Amino acid sequence: MAEKSFKYVIIGGGVSAGYAAREFCKQGVKVSYSKLVFLLFLQVAPYERPALSKAYLFPEGTARLPGFHVCVGSGGERLLPEWYKEKGIELILSTEIVKADLAGKTLVSAAGEIFKYHILIIATGSTVIKLTDFGVQGADAKNILYLREIDDADKLVEAIKEKKNGKAVIVGGGYIGLELSAALRINNIDVTMVYPEPWCMPRLFTAGIAAFYEGYYANKGVKIVKGTVAVGFNADSNGEVKEVKLKDGRVLEADIVVVGVGGRPLTTLFKGQVEEEKGGIKTDAFFKTSISDVYAVGDVATFPLKLYNDIRRVEHVDHARKSAEQAVKAIKSNEEGKTIDVYDYLPFFYSRSFDLSWQFYGDNVGDAVLFGDNDPASPKPKFGSYWIKDGKVVGVFLEGGTPDENKAIAKVARVQPPVENLDVLTKEGLSFACKI
Repeated sequence: MAEKSFKYVIIGGGVSAGYAAREFCKQGVKVSYSKLVFLLFLQVAPYERPALSKAYLFPEGTARLPGFHVCVGSGGERLLPEWYKEKGIELILSTEIVKADLAGKTLVSAAGEIFKYHILIIATGSTVIKLTDFGVQGADAKNILYLREIDDADKLVEAIKEKKNGKAVIVGGGYIGLELSAALRINNIDVTMVYPEPWCMPRLFTAGIAAFYEGYYANKGVKIVKGTVAVGFNADSNGEVKEVKLKDGRVLEADIVVVGVGGRPLTTLFKGQVEEEKGGIKTDAFFKTSISDVYAVGDVATFPLKLYNDIRRVEHVDHARKSAEQAVKAIKSNEEGKTIDVYDYLPFFYSRSFDLSWQFYGDNVGDAVLFGDNDPASPKPKFGSYWIKDGKVVGVFLEGGTPDENKAIAKVARVQPPVENLDVLTKEGLSFACKI
């Protein structure tokens, strides 16, 4: 079997992997074909995944590669496949690693290739949870789609073209559900969202925040079915999905079904070899795992969140980028006998759909107050929410903010100013954040 040796190996091909490569170059690591390698199951160089649920699906102003390779998502240089070659980074595509021996510093591919490394960065990300995993009746029908990689987005684009003005059922009311419902409506698809929770995006939204988005989506023609789940699917003679059976007995017509019910971190290769916690690979504040010379970044890492003195795993592109940069800085400083600051991350989430755009910073725990214009029929809605715990503001959400206003709410979440009266805070609204 062929054997190759490298100083640094990045396993994974998502956002974290691309940002790690850029950081190696920023740190002055003289990479060469014997130093840094990517092992990717994907067929393309790393790209900014958020584009897939937004502009990739738009009928106009459509995003396509090479337009959104990393690191354009953070305003950086676009790393085309040629960039890696110019920097002496070997980009090994379409390579599935089937065995990892962390103690022996060895990886084995499905083709039997052996990769030796000195330092490993695990950037394998997450995979989508599929209804077929649970044996849902008919879940293997054609046009039951998921969205994680560019191949998934291409299948969805084709389905939209084939089922012009057709009916779509979106299973799930989280990020993917909300963004894809909007994208499909823009394509003149009749959309119904189905989710079991009492309101959309319950992990972040309060009932008050969710009421705005549900009203706004309804005004855009999106039908919402809450409090039930899809329990089966009926297909036609061609094997294409035609109906979605709900637990409450209802049956919905569907030419396209898109499922967005979450993901799970891809850590199977490393089970029993590294310490794990909260569903991810446990790391320190430099993303070093319990195994020497092995780092884990992005979705797979469970790390110390300094701001809240807590251990967490975060699935978001912002953390994927920043954790990768932190790990590479730590690797370089360790080699030079230097130290760097611990990872001091401020949780950040955002979304864009229709004409809406929201940002959230901090922690959504404690009491919440709602402020501003949250009328779904308003021509220019602008509203937000503060979360208050132990007399301090710990989280802020804002819909329709300007760049300066979004910076202001980020500062509030970081500073955690004291609040004595929630009624006064509600009345002050956004002005409270802007004066901190």
